[in-house]
Amino acid sequence: MTDLSASIPELAELDSGGSIIRLPSEQNVPFSRRVRAIVDTPEFQRLAEISQLGLVAKVYPGARHTRFEHALGVYHNALLYIRQLCRDPRFAEKVDTKAAELLIASSLLHDLGHWPYCHPIEDLGLSGLPPHESHARRFLANDTELAGVLRREWSIEPDDVIDVLASSSQDPVRCLLRSILSGPIDIDKLDYLERDSLHSGVPYGRHFDKQRLIQSLVLNEAGDGLAITSKGKTAAELMVHSRYVMFSEVYWHHAVRSATSMFARAFYELRERVDLSLMFTDSDAGMIAQLRTAAEGHPTARLLESVFGRRRSLYKRAAEFSHLNDPAVYEKLSRRPYSELVEISKRLALRVGAAVGQDLSPMSLLVDGPPPHREVEFAVDVYFPKERVYRPLRSVSPMIDALARTSFDDYVKRVRVFVDPLVVPALRAAGIDDAWWREAVLESV
Repeated sequence: MTDLSASIPELAELDSGGSIIRLPSEQNVPFSRRVRAIVDTPEFQRLAEISQLGLVAKVYPGARHTRFEHALGVYHNALLYIRQLCRDPRFAEKVDTKAAELLIASSLLHDLGHWPYCHPIEDLGLSGLPPHESHARRFLANDTELAGVLRREWSIEPDDVIDVLASSSQDPVRCLLRSILSGPIDIDKLDYLERDSLHSGVPYGRHFDKQRLIQSLVLNEAGDGLAITSKGKTAAELMVHSRYVMFSEVYWHHAVRSATSMFARAFYELRERVDLSLMFTDSDAGMIAQLRTAAEGHPTARLLESVFGRRRSLYKRAAEFSHLNDPAVYEKLSRRPYSELVEISKRLALRVGAAVGQDLSPMSLLVDGPPPHREVEFAVDVYFPKERVYRPLRSVSPMIDALARTSFDDYVKRVRVFVDPLVVPALRAAGIDDAWWREAVLESV
């Protein structure tokens, strides 16, 4: 064990019973004076007004936790990771007090650049939108209170935090810090799987041994990222499975994707009517208020009212195509640019209108599919101490190998067609079935 616990107060207070902040579920998080100084800044407090899961709460009503809560959970995980990794001599040699404190501050601030409903907006692939990691620069500018706190309380330059968040340099120590913050077994995933599962009221994201996984952490062979010892293999497998099921049953639940599709289409149509620069510094409520004002007299008003109004009326799933049940349709629509999905939706709405004998609004039908980017694959090495050898988890785990050889995305994400509930009776009367939808979708591509 190195002396990091002696030189870093947050590590020293992990089990001391000193000043803490409590998070669900029964989580005691050290709350030192300098951590409090970051948390009390306007830039960090803003995260309390941005939901972690956004539109998931339209289906899982308990999922109303915030980026604020999540950031504190990730910070807690950072302390647990550092404490464990200090037992690895190579980590102790690479990571001094200054680097460890940079990781701690960066863990608190890792979601600083998130704007409301960030991920659905990023999936649109619109030009001019910064990645949320680099958007953090806005809140770490020299004139911000947060920048002053980092310099005064932590002796950390804001640019160094930005480097960890946005991968600016290739310094080996910085690469290691990034792997801890954003990698296959990072402190971010470890928190959001458990926290999202807890607040959504489902068990899926908590079905892995978090303590065992942390206790197995070591550096990889190159020393620039994380690996696990063979004792953590089962815990890692269960973590992968937890993530798989959370995507399948929560993040890509059909009704969640319906609400997401409705929001995404409204934002896409209204983006030039609003001040995006102002909107991206606002709260969830502020963004929705701006969008609803911009939608007055516009066809998107019904979309926003149906999702965010007092009378919830989500679009209905009319057709669904997966990699398994219809790979031909899935491949044609999966990972297309969003602008192309909009045009396909419009053509398909015309076909449906002709089939049911009605003039349908272009907004009455939405096509949803996996975005162009794929989820990060679970590529981590397992260290076998007796043999002193590292092997990819995939090579020693049939389950991980099966996921790697197929595709995580293809098995948890679907292509779906959603329609306005007012159209559903006409679809039933016209006898439109799955075969009709398949042909119509293919002809509309």
